[in-house]
Amino acid sequence: MSKVILALGNDISTDDIYPGRFMATVLPSETPQFAFFDRTDFNAQLKAKAFPAGSVIVGGENFGCGSSREQACSTLKGHEVVVVARSIARIFLQNSINLGLKVVICPGIEAGEGDELEITADQVLNRTTGRAFDQVQLPAARKGIMDAGGLIPYTRARLMAKA
Repeated sequence: MSKVILALGNDISTDDIYPGRFMATVLPSETPQFAFFDRTDFNAQLKAKAFPAGSVIVGGENFGCGSSREQACSTLKGHEVVVVARSIARIFLQNSINLGLKVVICPGIEAGEGDELEITADQVLNRTTGRAFDQVQLPAARKGIMDAGGLIPYTRARLMAKA
């Protein structure tokens, strides 16, 4: 089970996730320090490693809208969080898959900070409220890439399997 560490509304932009003023920093090893930088309390907790891997950020509709910057995904992957949102912006979703950031599309999700969630193959169970919400399933190939940790590890594993 995972705890919700941040519950957000609709239209959370990549600029909120990873502010554009930090675009000079693009290395995945350096981007995590800027995750939700303007949400100073939350950013400080992330930097202090106050949350275990697998902690959940819940979003509403259109999570990750805005620019196509992949740093918005790498900054979250660096903290090993899971994003559960009602819907995810198209480019953010593809960047998440390519980088191996675990994202779950769950149109009916209702969860607040501190809620305990269990993510199964087809549902998100809010253990705090006792409610279950169906997931939108990604195509098998996209899920395989995400589960492998991203496009590079996925491709490497496929090539090694052929050798």
